[in-house]
Amino acid sequence: MFFLVWIGQCVSLIGSRLTAFGLNLWIYQQTGSVSEFGLLILCSSVPGLLLSPVTGVFVDRWSRRWTMIIADSCVGLCTLTVAWLFVSDHLSIWTLYGITAISSCFEAFQSTAYLSATTLLVPKDQLIRASGLTRLGGAVAKIIAPFLAGILLEVIQLEGIILIDFATLVVALVPLVLLRFPEVGDDGELTQPQPFFEAVVYGWQYLITRPGLLGLMIFLAASNVVIGAFSVLSTPLILTMTSPTGLGTVLSISSCGLVVGSLLMGIWKSQAQHIKTLFGCMVAAGLFILVSGLRPSIYLFTIADFFLCMMFPIITGLVQVIFQKKVAPEVQGRVFSLQEPLATAGITLGYAIAGPLDELVFEPLMTSDGLLANTFVQMIGLGPGRGIALLDIVMGGLLVIATLCVYQYPRLQQLEDELPDETNVTLELSA
Repeated sequence: MFFLVWIGQCVSLIGSRLTAFGLNLWIYQQTGSVSEFGLLILCSSVPGLLLSPVTGVFVDRWSRRWTMIIADSCVGLCTLTVAWLFVSDHLSIWTLYGITAISSCFEAFQSTAYLSATTLLVPKDQLIRASGLTRLGGAVAKIIAPFLAGILLEVIQLEGIILIDFATLVVALVPLVLLRFPEVGDDGELTQPQPFFEAVVYGWQYLITRPGLLGLMIFLAASNVVIGAFSVLSTPLILTMTSPTGLGTVLSISSCGLVVGSLLMGIWKSQAQHIKTLFGCMVAAGLFILVSGLRPSIYLFTIADFFLCMMFPIITGLVQVIFQKKVAPEVQGRVFSLQEPLATAGITLGYAIAGPLDELVFEPLMTSDGLLANTFVQMIGLGPGRGIALLDIVMGGLLVIATLCVYQYPRLQQLEDELPDETNVTLELSA
């Protein structure tokens, strides 16, 4: 059952990325403004993040299957509206912002319901493989969509791509409509009716009584500051070593690392001590970030970035499995809806500080007359981009040290032993 749902979601994700690529290109061509281009990205993410606590309460109180069906249908209507406005030459930038924001809200409901439903659709010993498949779908879409969209824009134009996106949504809806999902029963203590505000904050209260899970969530959000900063700085660093064509090649090779990591998760068999593997992969991620800046070599950077990307689906997949096992299914919607805002807040902070740190601190240090020129020039080189390289070395080293220090927290080390697997739930098939 999960496999059929997963196939539909993967197809839909490819369609969504096709449309996102086409609309991003359209708005940039219309305005030539990076700020207005960035505003579209914010409209596609911020409304859903702000709505996340509410989506968690709703998902825990209602059918997860029907939540996905209705949310996907509403996203499809938004897609058709954009297509109609574009064809009739009435699509304006601000209209697109508004429709994108509305679609983001429905996508927040869909993603929370999908993640929570996975726990009920998949046996406990297969959760790691299910997590790997979920991340594999995202990785494949990330590789295929930009290349395919570039071809389709020449052949069927933007309106054709939007219609393909709608068709992929229909593919996602078919298994949701035809299959019957197991749902959390109504007799569990956590599913008893409670005031709405109490239901919203219950996710936090649930985590506070489980400091290992809360510590893991906070640590991952903090780690995302480094990941976000590295992501922002990668493109300008690569362009100091190769051409725009080379940039595309490097990014494509790195994205293949996401696929490899997802495939490894898909064949994962071990069911014990996920927390040790998770922290080991985080240490490796820090080392790969550090290595990427050691030499002004595009080959060294590409290899390091490939293996760094390979760590991402393993880390996020293991986190998902730990939370699916240790959080009661009837409260997973509220808990899972807290993870995305925290993770995104960390990445956004990394985006915000990366540029100022590089331009105001690290690049000046690595100029010919900079304070560190004579110290580090022999190792990492001198000139444009080497300040970014030094910043990567510092961030990677800090991530390694922070990971080793945080792992000393007993509640994290013993998380899987102290918290029992939450498997005592009553399930009933939804009509």
